Amino acid sequence: GENESLKERVYIFLPKKHRTALAKKYKLDHGLVIKDLSTNVNEGILQAYFRQWGSITHIKKSPQDSDSKSASALGYVSFSSEEEADTADWAGPHYIGGMEVEAKRVVSLKMDDPEG
Repeated sequence: GENESLKERVYIFLPKKHRTALAKKYKLDHGLVIKDLSTNVNEGILQAYFRQWGSITHIKKSPQDSDSKSASALGYVSFSSEEEADTADWAGPHYIGGMEVEAKRVVSLKMDDPEG
């Protein structure tokens, strides 16, 4: 239907043992949510920074909070494997665009699978 493209990704923060259990049931994307990004950091800069740890499959950047006047944005980077996402996570602290950012390791359910 026409609502398909509106489906938001859901980012799930889980300890590793629970990620493993979830991965038995679902195909997962492994990545990082990046907080406190400078608003002048674009998706190209994010890609250039994070590709040193692996193959990037998805990048998204959005305003952190539309209500707040803070000049920071939120980013999401997913990697092709769990190991790559873990390595990028452990490599912190991360400095992007001259600012230290907060990276949180997340999984999200793969969006492109047919349901059923």
